Formats: sequence, structure tokens, C-alpha cells
Amino acid sequence: MTESKIKIIWSNKNETIALKGDSWFSAAKKAGFEIPTGCLTGSCGACEIDVNGETVRACISNIKNKKGNILRVTLTSDPFWDN
Repeated sequence: MTESKIKIIWSNKNETIALKGDSWFSAAKKAGFEIPTGCLTGSCGACEIDVNGETVRACISNIKNKKGNILRVTLTSDPFWDN
């Protein structure tokens, strides 16, 4: 069985191709996109990204694409901290 490729469009306008299960951090690095880090255990939320409108903690999640569409990634914004 051949793994399907997943196209990711980052907020810096770069695109990468990844496979299901790949690390968000490695895919971001290929795109020249930096995902902030903190605890790397999923507790602090520093690595939160929005993937097609759904918040994901990159340190405890791998790339997956349930619907077979393109993934669009942006950094999560928090109205409380962004003020």
C-alpha cells in the first residue's frame, strides 16, 4: 500500500508535502516555518497551530488528513495574549 501525500500550505505561503504520521516540526522546518515550543509535553500550549481551523498541539500530534484535502496551517492566536 502506498502512503498518500498530504499537501500543507503554511502561513508564510510556502508549501510542503508530508505523509500521514510525519512530525509537524519536521514539515514546518522544510517550509522555513517556525512553530514555537515550550514544554514539548502538550501542557503549555506554546506549540499550538491551527490546521484548517482546528487547534492542534504540534508537540503531541502528528500530521493526519482525514478528508483528503489540503492542510492550511497558521499559528494559533489568543485574543487574551495578543492584546
